[in-house]
Amino acid sequence: MDWTNEAIETLKALWAEGHSTAEIGRRMGISKNAVVGKAHRLHLAARPSPIQREDRPAPVVTAAPEAVAPAPRVERPAPAPRAIAPRAPAAPPTAVVRPFQRLGTRTCCWPIGEPGDASFRFCGAEALAPKPYCAEHAAIAYVKARDRREDAA
Repeated sequence: MDWTNEAIETLKALWAEGHSTAEIGRRMGISKNAVVGKAHRLHLAARPSPIQREDRPAPVVTAAPEAVAPAPRVERPAPAPRAIAPRAPAAPPTAVVRPFQRLGTRTCCWPIGEPGDASFRFCGAEALAPKPYCAEHAAIAYVKARDRREDAA
């Protein structure tokens, strides 16, 4: 879009009236994103978020802060080096049992129980060579399409 002086003045007027970017775009016959981009380039005042949150107060829009001179640096002496005490040997890490932990890469990963329960586990039997399940669970998981159609009928 070519932003003429007239279009910019219209944008500024509608922005000052508090219209949404979508509404300004509809009135001007342009996209909402074009309105947002031009408002940003013109440094128009930011809008508060339309999302009302109960846990946070609405942000306060203020003018740009005045330039403040930085505080003078105060030179501090370096701290004296401390003697390093020998560290006690660390205790060996304890095994953490995760609810979705498999026993090994060649074990059956068929889930048993509900994932939220403490008794949830994987089957753990030896898996078939190319599959992640044991023979019993592979028979359940891998059903031929013909068999499925017979069950549906």
